[in-house]
Amino acid sequence: MPDSAASSPVLAEVVRSGFTEGHHRGSLVVLAPDGSVEFALGDPGRPVFPRSSNKPFQAVATLRAGLPIEGELLALAAASHSGESFHLDGVRSILAGAGLDAGALQTPPDLPLDPTEAEAVLAGGGEREPLLMNCSGKHAAWLAASVANGWRTTSYLDPEHPIQRLALAAQEEACGESIAAAGTDGCGAPLLAVSLIGLARGYRALLRAEEGSAQRRVADAMRAHPEFVAGTRRPDTWLMRAIPGTLAKMGAEAVQAVALPDGRALAFKIDDGAGRAIGPVLAAVLRRLGYQDPVLDRIGSAPLLGGAAVVGEIRAVI
Repeated sequence: MPDSAASSPVLAEVVRSGFTEGHHRGSLVVLAPDGSVEFALGDPGRPVFPRSSNKPFQAVATLRAGLPIEGELLALAAASHSGESFHLDGVRSILAGAGLDAGALQTPPDLPLDPTEAEAVLAGGGEREPLLMNCSGKHAAWLAASVANGWRTTSYLDPEHPIQRLALAAQEEACGESIAAAGTDGCGAPLLAVSLIGLARGYRALLRAEEGSAQRRVADAMRAHPEFVAGTRRPDTWLMRAIPGTLAKMGAEAVQAVALPDGRALAFKIDDGAGRAIGPVLAAVLRRLGYQDPVLDRIGSAPLLGGAAVVGEIRAVI
């Protein structure tokens, strides 16, 4: 895989005390309302692991498996949740509907993704649990779909399990390209690589899908209940609340995908996986597309501290 300044331009720089001490390189693509490439940086045709940005397609699979899940719980099936109490209650509800409890989850034991929630767990004498892991909503929905169909629940993460075959088909259909590589995600689930162009195309497909279809139901649930997709202190939630009709989902290793209500869509990845660069780059792209909502200041803020004082920032350069 090429790794050069030409293939991965600088998307953000690290500026401390007026001195540029580092750079975050990556690739980015914006699709026009008609689905063509409006502009691109780097090599958006190169396959990447979208990580949790794949979750909406995985949620589509649960609907196509016949799971009767809607609203907040469907949004939670596509979530990287923060581990807030309403997230955990939702995961328990999905499991209980299938006659299961948290013991059926094969997510690795973890603390909540949100630092405030993680600190509260530790302060209360708690410890890492599968339920607290940010992917537990997705896993619960897969388990419930498996129970509904009489499929084995002990092997629901096997790539050949029916729910995983449905997830692969849903991703390929939406993204309009074949899976380029397969691996294992941090939660233990199968992980499927597509290009950034394909990822943006997939998010655009979710929004443009026929009303009532599995794709559209997932998109509608996520947009109606963004707190369940992320959390009360997360940029995806802020963006979907501030710009109605927007669909947004981050992924680990600094991936971001967004579909906009005007028919445009974007996807990018920071090569070094630095999540701190996502907000500044996302805000800069949206401003370039003509959005001026004050939420972009909040999303794009990535200050650097020197002691207790702000002495610099992560700054987009696109």
